[in-house]
Amino acid sequence: MRTRKAPALKPGDTIGIFSSSLPGAYNQEKQLRYAEELFAGHGFRLQYGSLAQKKEFYRSGGIQARAEEFNALLRDPDVKCLLASAGGYVSNSILSYIDYEALRKNPKPIVGFSDITAILLGIYAKTGLAGFYGPVLSDFWRKPPFPQESFAWLLDMLCGAPLPYVFPTPERWTEDTIDFNERYKYKTHENALVTVRGGRARGRLIACNMHSLGGIWGSEYMPEILPGDILLLEDTKTCAETAEHEFSHLKLCGVFDRIGGLLLGKCLAWNDRGSGRMFYDIFTEVAGWELGGGSAFFWEV
Repeated sequence: MRTRKAPALKPGDTIGIFSSSLPGAYNQEKQLRYAEELFAGHGFRLQYGSLAQKKEFYRSGGIQARAEEFNALLRDPDVKCLLASAGGYVSNSILSYIDYEALRKNPKPIVGFSDITAILLGIYAKTGLAGFYGPVLSDFWRKPPFPQESFAWLLDMLCGAPLPYVFPTPERWTEDTIDFNERYKYKTHENALVTVRGGRARGRLIACNMHSLGGIWGSEYMPEILPGDILLLEDTKTCAETAEHEFSHLKLCGVFDRIGGLLLGKCLAWNDRGSGRMFYDIFTEVAGWELGGGSAFFWEV
């Protein structure tokens, strides 16, 4: 399947905000104004979907309502890009209702991570349109420096930065939850990339959240992982036994025999269950070093 790329954005364009899982924008007026000012300062306008201020228990709305919100933004000629308001757990439930034909006729960048990777991969599988693994709207509610850094990299990608693009390693990271108090100070940590197994790899990047991957695996919405692909896996608030379970699933499916490289994201709020083992330690035991020499493995801390 030929990979397609959506047109680059330009200042003045409108970005549509969808809520395919968590009610990310619900009751967040002050935070939304802060994010709007950040986008407006670079010439972009935000347009909220129909569920922006809705909440239904653990989600923004019913399956059909979430699909209709997404499709309305897809079909709106004034909306040039779709950005998720937040992640969650149930984005896969709208995949069979997305208007893929609208995307084929009028491709638009779709941006998100975590649970939104189910949508990114489903769209790629059905249309060949490459998604953008990147921040969601709620990431821009933090105080500096994180929103500004993420926004600069996002604009580079969406506005057509020259390729090849060298992504700089962030200097710092935090696990602190969002607190919109003006006096709040984040506890930040120095950042680095830890090489678990060195080498060089070049290939198609498949980025996905491990929990969300299980929700589309084996369906028509999961792209086939081909020999030489580079797999990026991330998860959040998970524990050692869940990681072992999910890594083992991929091993049993032969994934680690095919890929050319693996990137592991830092697992937010990782619970080692008292084992003292990191996310990547679980992987190395499960994989058993079945990949051939030259595959690249990294762990971001």
